[in-house]
Amino acid sequence: MERSCSLLIHFDKATPAMANEIKQALESNDVDAKIDAMKKAILMILNGESIPQLFITIIRYVLPSEDHIIQRLLLLYLETLKKTDSTGRMLPEMILVIQNLRNNLQHPNEYIRGVCLRFLCRVAEPELIEPLVPSIIGNLEHRHPFVRRNAVLALMSIYGLPHGEQLLDHAPELIQQLLVSELDASVKRNAFLMLFNCAQFKAVDYVFSNIDRVPDWDEQMQMVVLELIKKVCRTNKDEKGKYIKIIISLLNSPLTAVIYECANTLMSLSSAPTAIRAAANTYCQLLLSQSDNNVKLIVLDRLNELKSLHRGVVVEMIMDVLRALSSPSLDIRRKTIDIALDLITPKNVDEVVLVLKKEVVKTQSVELEKNGEYRQMLIQGIHSCAIKFPEVASTVVLLLMDFLGDNNVASAIDVIVFVREIIETNPKLRVSIITRLLDTFYQIRAARVCSCALWIIGEYCLSIPEVESGIETIKQCLGELPFFTASEEGDAPNALKSSQQVNSITVSSRRPAILADGTYATQSAAIETTLSPQTLVQGSLALVGNLRSLILSGDFFLGAVVACTLTKLVLRLEDVQELKTEVNKLSTEVLLIMVSMLQLGRSSYFPHPIDNDSYDRIVLCIRLLCNTGDEIRKIWLQSCRQSFVKMLADKQFRETEEIKAKAQISHAQPDDLIDFYHLKSRKGMSQLELEDEVQDDLKCATGGFTKDGDDVNKLNRILQLTGFSDPVYAEAYVTVHHYDIVLDVTIINRTKLTLQNLCLELATMGDLKLVEHPQNYSLAPRSSKQIKANIKVSSTETGVIFGNIVYETSNVLERNVIVLNDIHIDIMDYISPASCADVAFRTMWAEFEWENKVAVNTIIEEEKEFLDHIIKSTNMKCLTPLSALDGECGFLAANLYAKSVFGEDALVNVSIEKQANSKITGFIRIRSKTQGIALSLGDKITLKQKGSS
Repeated sequence: MERSCSLLIHFDKATPAMANEIKQALESNDVDAKIDAMKKAILMILNGESIPQLFITIIRYVLPSEDHIIQRLLLLYLETLKKTDSTGRMLPEMILVIQNLRNNLQHPNEYIRGVCLRFLCRVAEPELIEPLVPSIIGNLEHRHPFVRRNAVLALMSIYGLPHGEQLLDHAPELIQQLLVSELDASVKRNAFLMLFNCAQFKAVDYVFSNIDRVPDWDEQMQMVVLELIKKVCRTNKDEKGKYIKIIISLLNSPLTAVIYECANTLMSLSSAPTAIRAAANTYCQLLLSQSDNNVKLIVLDRLNELKSLHRGVVVEMIMDVLRALSSPSLDIRRKTIDIALDLITPKNVDEVVLVLKKEVVKTQSVELEKNGEYRQMLIQGIHSCAIKFPEVASTVVLLLMDFLGDNNVASAIDVIVFVREIIETNPKLRVSIITRLLDTFYQIRAARVCSCALWIIGEYCLSIPEVESGIETIKQCLGELPFFTASEEGDAPNALKSSQQVNSITVSSRRPAILADGTYATQSAAIETTLSPQTLVQGSLALVGNLRSLILSGDFFLGAVVACTLTKLVLRLEDVQELKTEVNKLSTEVLLIMVSMLQLGRSSYFPHPIDNDSYDRIVLCIRLLCNTGDEIRKIWLQSCRQSFVKMLADKQFRETEEIKAKAQISHAQPDDLIDFYHLKSRKGMSQLELEDEVQDDLKCATGGFTKDGDDVNKLNRILQLTGFSDPVYAEAYVTVHHYDIVLDVTIINRTKLTLQNLCLELATMGDLKLVEHPQNYSLAPRSSKQIKANIKVSSTETGVIFGNIVYETSNVLERNVIVLNDIHIDIMDYISPASCADVAFRTMWAEFEWENKVAVNTIIEEEKEFLDHIIKSTNMKCLTPLSALDGECGFLAANLYAKSVFGEDALVNVSIEKQANSKITGFIRIRSKTQGIALSLGDKITLKQKGSS
């Protein structure tokens, strides 16, 4: 068994010659050199170096020193030093140390006494402690409280040792007497803590004999009292009522730490509504009174825990929780909104939405650093409220539409997505939303927001005035035609300065954009567009052409969306307008717009012409307007909206299923059999089987493994490090737990010789760090040794552990080296499936700079089977709805998402196509914020994609 260690400091600069240097420094008369040497000696011992030759030197030259720093280092050295021999007996040299410790315990300087008493708190050898017990007890009456409180701690530590009660059988009585007469708060706290740990009934008697004085006690004393109450009530639940009075009295304490601990104690002791309400009130009070953000986050975590256990009580406090939104910290605001959204009921939804609306208005009037991100959180919260309770949608949707032109594109996208969903789920609001959208459309500056707004206009403008207003709004935002003149084509820079368009435009870079189905389309976005201000001309508002500026910046994807929207509006106008002349007139104007966009895209006006996708869509729109069939009309005017309705239904179904999965708790059925294993008959078992069963039971009880297959899984994770023909055989079992990797290495000596100074030397590559310095062992012939190695992980990256085994034999003087097989740490141990919104996925996809593109090379012939295989191999979640993957079209595009234990996001897009020969081709793109996860996940996919195993 490894001995306990109370001090751990990493030190990797030890050399064989350092022991001699330390010895020379210790023998000198230079105090500073002795201090340096003592520090190095302590560090070497802590990191596994055995230097027994220094012990006598330290006894001779360091022990007599009067310097306080040297005496403190001497105690640290004795604390880390192994004080027993191989048989477990105390070293004879320790007699000199005992005499020195006795002298220190009687030293006139209270500091020397105090540090010596603190050293004795970490000593576990009875032979060393027994001669010092009278001196320790004598320090209980010292004049200085520093000595008295450390003497109490030393007695508590000694009393807790296996033979401590024999050494100090009357210690609780001594401490009880001290507690009555002591005036110093810190000493009283330590004395009460000893009674709490060593004689609990005496501590309880003391509390009840001073029950009226408890509210006036020191903060540390009150904290120990609360800890005592929790411990007593866990062992004897019938006595809870006696302690509630103490907790309630402490809830009125001015000390925040005490009232926080009181609330925690109430939560753990009682589930009565009154107690839970008092705890919730305390948390809300702390949330508002404390200025430290860390304290607020801790309190919010406790409220979140309380919400999951007693939701009805916390619902009453929802407005108090929302007052935490006044904090400038974005993390606190995010957590507050998340808690509040889970507490919304039909009774409080109006109040909650009103608070969120006020916060949205504040973000508009006050300019702060992260106002845009906070506004986005508020909009998402209001969106969630409106979806759960449609009756509040009318009070917020028109307000939020003022933010369609927000500089924060993410907020504007959230608003337009919210509007798109509300206009479908609340038909009563359709007219008012369409009217407001047409009035504010000119304010929109982001291409993605424009695209979604145009889709809404094309789908939900149903009456003649709405259709005509929609076409007119789009025409005004496009400006006058053509987009450029023949003279401007030869002089592109001057064309961008045309007085009819914009004052200045910065042309952005073109990049592929991922669509909702996972496919790619070429999209260009304006980085910066400076527009002329709005001007009033003869009482009418002259609108600046936002669509025109975006299209002139090279965004032909938006131009294709404009063409589709205008086509839908004209087709719908044909159904509702009886005057064909009006229809023909508008149809001609729309055709002129489309032709102008094609002319602009094919001209030399831009360095990059229109992409083929956008060109084909605009051409298709022109053909539809020239010759429209009934089937085509049905597809354009009905099928698109039906697909959107189906998408909303699928989204709601998935959210409902996730809620059910979270709420589902596995319970045993009433008629299930209960198997009492220890009541089984043992007559039919052999003695060996009985011993194995008992060992298994002990392992299960101590968390070693459960008998249902965990031992089989352990066998599957054993890695062979050396060959069977090597003189030393080694194998390792790798356990990965979040930030730690534990290697349990078994080493077997297969020779007939004793292996001396055997050392397992390990090294790492990647973001792995070896924690412990390897130790040397002696291995008898045919014997084995278990060695554990701890490794810290700092990021999600495939790491490699490599090393060798070095040993010596008595016959051969040179050291023998056996190289170990490499251990590869799998990335799958660190990532887990996760969910995120489609907008968030697109945003991260656009922001993340690391992409790994893997070509598909597989023997699987079915697209869905290949997708399922990739999901299983990468431990990711498919964000694309199953309904979007239905059908047999020969193409498949899906988005996958996972999150690592370090908070890193992993995005994957699978785009594949089935060829005529049934072979699947395509690409798998991985994006992440860091290079490690992109490369590691790509390597994993490359290895696993070929087969179905």
